[in-house]
Amino acid sequence: MLTVTEVRTLARAAAILERNTLQGRDVMTSPQAVRDYLRTRLACLPHEVFACLFLDSQNRLIACEELFRGTLAQTSVYPREVVKAALGCNAAAVIFAHNHPSGVAEPSRADELLTTALKQALALVDIRTLDHMIVAGSQVLSFAERGIL
Repeated sequence: MLTVTEVRTLARAAAILERNTLQGRDVMTSPQAVRDYLRTRLACLPHEVFACLFLDSQNRLIACEELFRGTLAQTSVYPREVVKAALGCNAAAVIFAHNHPSGVAEPSRADELLTTALKQALALVDIRTLDHMIVAGSQVLSFAERGIL
């Protein structure tokens, strides 16, 4: 039987391998493909992480970057840094993602306000916000599918 540490190490190794093989490929073609990718990247983390998937104009993955790392229950996200990272990748679109180590995928009011602020900031530089997904264990909630984007 594997320990929790060994499982996390294997999950991180799988995420690195997946990131290296998927970059620049047409993998973000459906909400389910994005869910599977993010579940692999974020589900096993013991702390909250805010990441961005930067996509080109054909929704191909340019990069998936962990922009902010927080504590068990929260992380601070700065719109200026998100815009700067998106411009640095020459992204045409983004998908925000963060995890809830608590295992509850429901968005908080702060999550909703942050998403609105980020979407508005990116719109000023013509970068589309496609979704914000929350990963909580095996569950992945999509703001777009919920109608909150």
